[in-house]
Amino acid sequence: MLVLPGPADPLLRTDGIVVPTGAAGRIARGLDLLEHGRARRMLVTGTAPGVTRADLARVAGHGATIACCVDLGAEAVDTRSNAEETAAWVRARGYRSIRLVTSNWHARRAALELGPALGAGVSVTVDGVPAQPTLTQAINEYNKLLLRRVVLWWEEWR
Repeated sequence: MLVLPGPADPLLRTDGIVVPTGAAGRIARGLDLLEHGRARRMLVTGTAPGVTRADLARVAGHGATIACCVDLGAEAVDTRSNAEETAAWVRARGYRSIRLVTSNWHARRAALELGPALGAGVSVTVDGVPAQPTLTQAINEYNKLLLRRVVLWWEEWR
């Protein structure tokens, strides 16, 4: 049986929080953690071009927190480019630890992509937001995870 990652320790503190756009609950969880002092800053990676902090505040609330401490990344279009965008953000700030806040069914592949992008020296805590994927989503995500593992293995082996 495959166990999906659950929420991480709510008291754990990391340098940054990273939230890929997508399913409901991700941004709200990240903002809640940020407001409770569990990180210095938060990156929302994969936002649509033109989305502003004001737009996010209108939708998600938390206006003061968003204004001071949230960065929006608009370069990423998929999980792999989320990892690249995240790695650039982490390097620019000199962070050594991040909390990856994403849907429980997406968490394993997102973490798998982050590893090579970040390289050694940055710890990643997976914080799975409980979600109920459709059967199609679950099958697609599992296939993507397997394929990506094979590709990463192949690249390492060569």
